[in-house]
Amino acid sequence: MNVKTVLILLILALATIFALVCVLLTRGRAPSTCQHQPPEQEDTDDGQSLVFADLTPEEMVQVVRYLQGNLGVQLVDASRAKPSDNCIASVDVQVPAKAEVLRFLDGGGARPPREALAVLYFGNQPEPNVTEYVVGPLPTPVYHRDVTVQKYGGKVPYHRRPVTGKEYMDINTLIQRELRKAPRFLAACCESDSTDLAILTTAPRGFKSGDRATWFVLFNNVAGTGYYLSPVGLEVLVEHGDLHVSRWQLRQVFYNGRYFASTGDLEDAFVANLLEVVKIQKLRAEAVLGSMRPRHPPGSPGPLQYEPQGPRYSIRDNRVTFQGWSITFGMNPNSGPRLFDIRYRGERIVYELSLQEALALYGSNCPGGMSTRYLDGSFGIGRFAYELVRGLDCPYTATYVDRHYLAESETPKTNQNSLCIFEHDAALPLRRHFSDSQSFYYGGLRKNMLVIRAISTLINYDYIWDFMFHGSGAVEVRVHATGYISSSFLHGRGTDYGNRVGPHTLGTMHLHHIHYKVDLDVDGQLNSLETQDMGYELVKDPWSKQNTIERPYLRRERLERENDAAFTLNTPMPRYLCFASPKPNKWGHPRSYRIQIASFAGEHLPTSSAMERSISWGRYQLAVTRRKEEEPTSTSIYNQNDPWTPTVAFADFIDNETITNEDLVAWISVGFLHVPHAEDIPNTVTVGNGVGFFLRPYNYFNEDPSVDSPDSIYLSSEQDAGMCGANPLACLPPTAACAPHLPPFRYGGFLNL
Repeated sequence: MNVKTVLILLILALATIFALVCVLLTRGRAPSTCQHQPPEQEDTDDGQSLVFADLTPEEMVQVVRYLQGNLGVQLVDASRAKPSDNCIASVDVQVPAKAEVLRFLDGGGARPPREALAVLYFGNQPEPNVTEYVVGPLPTPVYHRDVTVQKYGGKVPYHRRPVTGKEYMDINTLIQRELRKAPRFLAACCESDSTDLAILTTAPRGFKSGDRATWFVLFNNVAGTGYYLSPVGLEVLVEHGDLHVSRWQLRQVFYNGRYFASTGDLEDAFVANLLEVVKIQKLRAEAVLGSMRPRHPPGSPGPLQYEPQGPRYSIRDNRVTFQGWSITFGMNPNSGPRLFDIRYRGERIVYELSLQEALALYGSNCPGGMSTRYLDGSFGIGRFAYELVRGLDCPYTATYVDRHYLAESETPKTNQNSLCIFEHDAALPLRRHFSDSQSFYYGGLRKNMLVIRAISTLINYDYIWDFMFHGSGAVEVRVHATGYISSSFLHGRGTDYGNRVGPHTLGTMHLHHIHYKVDLDVDGQLNSLETQDMGYELVKDPWSKQNTIERPYLRRERLERENDAAFTLNTPMPRYLCFASPKPNKWGHPRSYRIQIASFAGEHLPTSSAMERSISWGRYQLAVTRRKEEEPTSTSIYNQNDPWTPTVAFADFIDNETITNEDLVAWISVGFLHVPHAEDIPNTVTVGNGVGFFLRPYNYFNEDPSVDSPDSIYLSSEQDAGMCGANPLACLPPTAACAPHLPPFRYGGFLNL
């Protein structure tokens, strides 16, 4: 055998050994552990979800151009418009009528024309008013029609319009001018020349229709801190209802429990030594009560949530799909998040799920605090949903979506990254069982869900809006409140209305009430409302007849009319309340979805109140009505500034119509009473301050649909639990090596302020 042959055999032997080693090293290892796995293709939408889509900036621009050229009046940009001008207040999508949409989605009908809803303030008219126009078709409008009378039964009076940023600026100028009439008082009380005081609005603005007089509360303003916790004791009442800014007046002044006709009178009382002044010292930013600056250097990083093989959900345009779920999402600039056409396994469960209103109602012994009933929709729940902070507001690797709006300007604005979508591991089993008798096994499934989230900052409070979709077919809706409490200056019997939380700060009691619209379509549009609850019956035991048993039994009832389905806040309600289809499941029960509310609301405003009808949705923890196209929302942005003659009164929706086999809507109120305390400083925490509701399948399926989840785990005493092929949990060690490629951290949330 020559040397050449030996070398060839040696090389072949080495190659064989190398191949065997590779096989041994890779045996049992899941192939392509870190390879990106795109989600299963569930999307057969073909752009149908765009029938609900929010307007694009380009569409908004086209609507503005059309209105400027076709209304025959001069329009001033709302960012600089005076009350005596005409201006475009806002432009949003006009969602088509449900019947049109369903013909398109389900019946093969034509796509409804795409239209916008434009709100205009006409101050430069003989009879100033607010007018709403539907403009279309988009993207190139050629028509507009006035829908104000159709929607509201008449023109909207001008005094009902929300206050614009320009109006607030003019009010601020007036207040600063008036404060300069009390220089010695301001220097003594606040070490201020007035320019460094923050001015906070209250609402509503008076006591009767037509009033536009607002109490403004003054606070020490230290840059980088929450001024809401530093009241100086000074509040002013400004009358600003006249079309001419020069005629606005400061009507009253409040300081430390006393009322004065003007700042001049306040100054005179101070100079005459007839005023008890509480001196407020200026503090450094880090020492201010509301400072959120870190007090310690960063520690080691906490847990990081990520998807080893990429997201398991898919987003296309305004639609997200995830493990059988399909949801169309959007944002109303006034009322906030709105979802449409929510389907599970191809079947529509909810046509519309939308936030309607957020009420914050305060108590205090100061005029600003005691008169405050904020209806946040009039300020802009969606408009003030700013950019989310990656890794804190939402998981770092979540998908972030921009939202666009046009309000108080002729130019669209973008809140970038202001809505996030992610899969969340709740670190809790969705279901599990360990069997220790007859046979030994374990079965379970992690509680993973898809989350759609936005966060609105409404003056001092931050509301976290969550919509969650579970593998069991359940929908969970939850809101958490955080941010700063609002406060009053502590004087007199202030603690009758809250707790002292600072040297001169009263944390004022208040309630948060939130309202949602849920248009359920359970196995079709026609549903009935069925309730179930328990009772006890005393029976003799059937085997001996000598003893008695208190036997629980089920009370079933079908509610026939709207009045029967209006459940007053904080009163007993059937524990099981379901939207039921006339069609049965495999076991003969109506296919249903159950509404389950988790709330600890405060007391609703007494119905004797002159403004109660404007928030009459708050009377009910749940009200079920027949769906009507002319009852699209439970409130109106115009209710805030004229709650005494509300533009929309929800109580009128409940008129005892039949609700059997009809297209029904559930209107749900959740909320909580908040009595601020020391631990609300600097911010209210989300722990314990979350409320919401569930939509849960109830005999809708023939079994729990999560049994089909590929994430299910089953271990038996007869198998090797460490085998990756048989147990996905055994695959985690190599999977955990798939460190995500994180994008660099960026934040541009201050750009649009």
